Amino acid sequence: MASTSRPISERTIARLSLYRRILNVLQTEGVGHIFSRELAVLAGRTAAQVRRDLMVLGSTGSPSRGYDVAALIQSLRAFLDKPGGQTVALVGVGNLGKALLTHFTGRRPNLTISVAFDSDPLKANRSINACRVWPMDHLAEVLTAKDVDVAIIAVPPKAAQAVTDRLVAAGVRGILNFAPVRLRVPEGVHVEDLDMTVSLEKVAYFARRGTEVT
Repeated sequence: MASTSRPISERTIARLSLYRRILNVLQTEGVGHIFSRELAVLAGRTAAQVRRDLMVLGSTGSPSRGYDVAALIQSLRAFLDKPGGQTVALVGVGNLGKALLTHFTGRRPNLTISVAFDSDPLKANRSINACRVWPMDHLAEVLTAKDVDVAIIAVPPKAAQAVTDRLVAAGVRGILNFAPVRLRVPEGVHVEDLDMTVSLEKVAYFARRGTEVT
């Protein structure tokens, strides 16, 4: 694997994750090799961009055969995944939280939601999709015991900042935020915001513009 001493941008990491998703599909279809130009078309990028990104992994393709798909997936796994796997915590097991548990179960062996928390006593102390749901009072001790440093927030907007503060205090350094609020975190904590309403409004706007143009 290539050295990671040089800072890697968020956009590069996002593209590498996209390449892996595409390559996993290709591998299941029996594709053994792929050229950068072919991967670029599937990813909506340029061949030059693909080659630059894959150089971060130390991977170079053959002029006659392109990249070995299986080897490239292995390089991406070594670069993107934590050795031995990484435990993710979910805070908020409402409709969205349950959907997230269903979606991620079994999809990423090295990145799994294996512990969840909820303030509702009817949801706590039970298992949903084989994931134990704990009451919020146990958040710090459970995260510390399981060495969790990544969490997903799927709580109402008013509760999001307080939940974030507790996660950070418990050692979480990466947060995927589904609450439609801007979270305040200290330096060294990465937050990725996913606002589905904003995304849907953007899609609807461009769909409308496309209709108006035609």
